[in-house]
Amino acid sequence: MSSLYLDESLELGAVTPGATVELSGDEARHAVTVARVRTGERIAIGDGRGILVRGVVVSTGARELALEVEEVLVEEPPETRITLVQALAKGDRDELAVQAATELGVDAVVPWAAARSVSRWEGPKAEKGRQRWASIVREAVKQSIRAWLPPVAPVTTTGDLAGLLQGTRMLLLEPTATTPITDIRPDGRDLALVVGPEGGIAPPEHERLVAAGAEPVRLGASVLRTSTAGPAAIAVLNAALGRW
Repeated sequence: MSSLYLDESLELGAVTPGATVELSGDEARHAVTVARVRTGERIAIGDGRGILVRGVVVSTGARELALEVEEVLVEEPPETRITLVQALAKGDRDELAVQAATELGVDAVVPWAAARSVSRWEGPKAEKGRQRWASIVREAVKQSIRAWLPPVAPVTTTGDLAGLLQGTRMLLLEPTATTPITDIRPDGRDLALVVGPEGGIAPPEHERLVAAGAEPVRLGASVLRTSTAGPAAIAVLNAALGRW
């Protein structure tokens, strides 16, 4: 199965093997005119909330296609969710982190305006930035054929992080930490991985997050860029959680 397209209006009870599912609008237009999906190809359509419908394309139009359902899969949400708290970064480094983290299975994304973040989302730019990240997440879900579409929260501050992640086990990526992330074992709580910007997490922020219960952890001897630290840590957590 090489392609996934999203249709949030899918209803589980109305989709059964042998039925026909129609995809329309921009998603269908992209499939037909950009990806050049043709009759006879096998694709998947998902609702982003655990349902994947697989089947054969039986007809196409300029902004529509019809799929004959062969299989309906329902994926339950993970027992332990992983949230990526990604600091805003210059260039496209934060976007690269969000894209890779989504492909690796992250369950939610929180943009973080850290003290040392060069990029700033203020005023109308805040929602525009969130929408940009949401679009990156959506495309990464389609590329990796995931059943769940991670939500992207509004940009948050250090002061708001603790409240936003209440009840969640916060893991603070810090190269000088004594605890390696490979020592982390599931304890029943959801996980939040906090990744700083290019200049690292400022000492006052570090102290504030630790006081709020965050656990500093390190990846290894080398210091990774903000674009690679989060995805690398998620890969380690995937193994610890038995996802891989």
